[in-house]
Amino acid sequence: MTQIDELQHRITAALDRVAQGVTRIEERAAEAAAAPAEQPGIDPAEVARLQDALDEEKLANAQLEERVRKLHETHREELEAAKAAVAPAASPIPTVDVAALDLDLQRLRQSNEMLRATNEELRAALAENVGEPHLINKAMLAELEGLRAARSVEAAETRAIVASLTPLLEAAAESEEAN
Repeated sequence: MTQIDELQHRITAALDRVAQGVTRIEERAAEAAAAPAEQPGIDPAEVARLQDALDEEKLANAQLEERVRKLHETHREELEAAKAAVAPAASPIPTVDVAALDLDLQRLRQSNEMLRATNEELRAALAENVGEPHLINKAMLAELEGLRAARSVEAAETRAIVASLTPLLEAAAESEEAN
């Protein structure tokens, strides 16, 4: 970027010099037109020298503008290449351990089935007015196992979501840094 700024400064300075030279030529031409033909006006050698200087400045200006254009093109190509390098790295979505998630879901189903069965036994015992402490303990253990299994499933789902979003967020952050 410093090269671009330097070249832009040089182009601006060259254009200012050209404008000053053109202004001087126009002033002298106006003075020569206003002055009688007998008075010495503008020296033809001076006009030729100034015209040559103007042509040289125009050439230098055109060269500098071409260099700035090439620098902009190179910079744009480098940005596109960097974006292309980042895009393939961010495109594959990581696989989630489906087997572990399936095992957690099976565990949840089993613990819920055990909880249902224990609750039915507890209801039957209470209907007969028989308080069975081991059924209450069994029901509490089944409920705890169900809660653990549910938490395990939620943790696995959260890991799957994080694994899917991480590359997308990294690609977005890199893209934002590049801009």
